[in-house]
Formats: sequence, C-alpha cells, structure tokens
Amino acid sequence: MELKLRNGDYVPDGVGGLKRVEGREALLQRVLFKLTARRGAFPFLPELGSRLWQLGKAPPAQQQAAAVQYAAEALEGEALTVESAELEPRGQGVVALKVNCVWQGKPLPVTVEIV
Repeated sequence: MELKLRNGDYVPDGVGGLKRVEGREALLQRVLFKLTARRGAFPFLPELGSRLWQLGKAPPAQQQAAAVQYAAEALEGEALTVESAELEPRGQGVVALKVNCVWQGKPLPVTVEIV
C-alpha cells in the first residue's frame, strides 16, 4: 500500500491523514513516476527514473525502439513487461508516448508526455 499522489502532491483523506492506493492503482502510480522522473536526478537513487527525455537526441528512425528500451530500463524490477511503445508528436517539442505493458496477463497501457 502506498500514499496516493495527484499532480505531485499527496492526497488528503479528509480526516487528517493521507489516502493510500494498492494493487493495480499503486503499480500504475509507480510506473508513471518512474517514466516521468529523469534518471540520475535523485543523487541517492541514481537508477530511478527514465531516459525518455533523451528521445529527441536519437535519429527519428530509432526513436520508437529507444522509447521501448528506455521504458523497460525505467520499469526494471516492476512485475510487468514492456511490450511496445507508440510515439505521437503533439507540437512545440512535446511528444505523447504510449507504453504498452502487460501485468498479470492483462494489458496496462500508460501514456506520458515528453517535453
């Protein structure tokens, strides 16, 4: 069971505590955090996060393969498998990345924006 996050803040439960999540919701929260955090940004946890922010440095023909690699690298240790990734340019340097994962035999698609 983990504390629930919304927009980077803990969510209050209305009675002086904080809401908690578990199961699929907790996994999804961890996945989103690991994909959006920049790898190397946390000095005491240098392996936390992803290198997805570096996708723009890869040649366009290699970006999708790099996205799958970076996502799998970020989610190593989680009880899921990264199957594929889809990139969709949104303009002004923003790209939507849909990472297709499988968790307990069920699809777990996750979409993040990369700037």
